[in-house]
Amino acid sequence: MNLHTLKNTPGARKTKKRLGRGMASGLGKTAGRGHKGQYARSGHKHKAGFEGGQMRLIRRLPKRGFKNISRREYVPVNVSALEVFENGMEVTPEVLKKFGLAKGTLDGVKILGSGSLGKKLVVKAHAFSAEAKSKIEAAGGRCEIVNQA
Repeated sequence: MNLHTLKNTPGARKTKKRLGRGMASGLGKTAGRGHKGQYARSGHKHKAGFEGGQMRLIRRLPKRGFKNISRREYVPVNVSALEVFENGMEVTPEVLKKFGLAKGTLDGVKILGSGSLGKKLVVKAHAFSAEAKSKIEAAGGRCEIVNQA
């Protein structure tokens, strides 16, 4: 298979309606807009979600909950993932990104308590779960909270 042999599947590309091209085309004269009225005039556009005067779906659906605009979202990293580092190493969010353990660009890194840790590490992160903190300290390590940038 080469690029020059690729073809579209039948019906994948539809030809555009050519409006106002004479009476024989079937879309001449009024060009599918009908006679008079606001929809026949130039410059008329439907608003997004307009349903002909019926109450719009977005307004009919119930609104629930609360969206906190100052919420912080963290990249989760489990304690078990910290096993890749050498004993006594200082683990920072930058080091975690370099090793591919903290993927994405959110508001910071949070260490979670899933798995076990058998190495003494100095872990610096934006947040720790209580279980993660206890597991790191039980292994002889230290947890330090890094301030938000």
